[in-house]
Amino acid sequence: MASYLTRALNGDEAVAFAVKQCNVDVVSAYPITPQTIIVERISEYVANGEVHTEYVNVESEHSALSVCIGASAAGARVFTATSSQGLALMWELLYIASGLRLPIVMAVVNRALSAPINIHCDHGDSIGARDAGWIQFYVENPQEAYDTIIQAFKIAEDHSVLLPVMVNLDGFFVSHTLEPVKVLPDEVVSNYVGFRSNVKVYVPYLGKEVHAVLDGITPISLGIIALSDYYYEFKMKVIKAMESAKEVIKKVNDEFKELSGRSYGDGLITQYGVEDADVVLVAMGSAAGTIRYVARELRRKGLKVGALKLRCFRPFPTDELIKTLRGVKAVGIMDRALTSGGYGGPLFMEFRSLFYDLDEGPEMINYIYGIGGRDLRPSDVVNIYHELLDVAKGREVSKVKYIGVRM
Repeated sequence: MASYLTRALNGDEAVAFAVKQCNVDVVSAYPITPQTIIVERISEYVANGEVHTEYVNVESEHSALSVCIGASAAGARVFTATSSQGLALMWELLYIASGLRLPIVMAVVNRALSAPINIHCDHGDSIGARDAGWIQFYVENPQEAYDTIIQAFKIAEDHSVLLPVMVNLDGFFVSHTLEPVKVLPDEVVSNYVGFRSNVKVYVPYLGKEVHAVLDGITPISLGIIALSDYYYEFKMKVIKAMESAKEVIKKVNDEFKELSGRSYGDGLITQYGVEDADVVLVAMGSAAGTIRYVARELRRKGLKVGALKLRCFRPFPTDELIKTLRGVKAVGIMDRALTSGGYGGPLFMEFRSLFYDLDEGPEMINYIYGIGGRDLRPSDVVNIYHELLDVAKGREVSKVKYIGVRM
């Protein structure tokens, strides 16, 4: 295990520090609260000559991801960051990045979408991109943000994956919270991530294998038209890559544990007290810490409660979740995103679908919380756990609940 230095960093600074260490060739971004600190810090590293990175200033988030797509297609390791409306402005390009199999890493500092204007956290921005072909991680604190950015480059650039990765951190709760972060030495991270290795493909008209990048010399094309005769097959390649990503995520999680001494469950989910729990609360992001704290306090009082953090939302860890939650009586699904006109939040829908075919699946209740940055208080979590314990005993309650809203 490598040595480390403890630094006081907020979540945005932790992301920037990880990018600094990862041999990134090109960064292009546009500032937006609460993400701005990330690209400010990276621009300082570039200006100070601390990194050999090309920093491209642009006029919008749409242009930022366009630059990243071009640079990645040319074989560069690239990074960008955004939030909320910035991610929305990138929308069409999200699908292009994944469809072209470009291993871009992007930090998204979660922020509610307008209107009305709000600069605080919910997951509506990134959840909306769940079907765009990006791997999605949700981190709990600055330490996990630092670690996950480093892992993201290894995962994205694995030749069995080659998909863009989105690392999501809750706006202000994580992005602006100052905490001790254990950072590895620059040379350790640099050696671990190495440099991007571009995949080779056989080109029949050239009669040989070439690197699948736009190098200005080899006559190949990316992003050509594919109508009904081939489009479906291209999209299936993305689905297959997502399936491959699960094992790569687990492998990288194990490798990083050897390097740093830190791991996050199996890389896909982490759990506390689930093994013998009657009820479990599931969450993504910073709320997982609050829920784990409350679960620990309730277990000291003899209540069989557990907490599960979904670290990886895409690819969705179907087998792992079924195995972990099969014997639980009641599960609360915490959604920090709204679905207007749907039956519950996005995460709730995923879990209900996952357990639908099981003969004896757990009762599931959806708790929608924290919209627009509203606090989730420990007392709220205590009440939720007690309600779930009643559900486990047979009590009937509404399946979809909105926590902390004034109506």
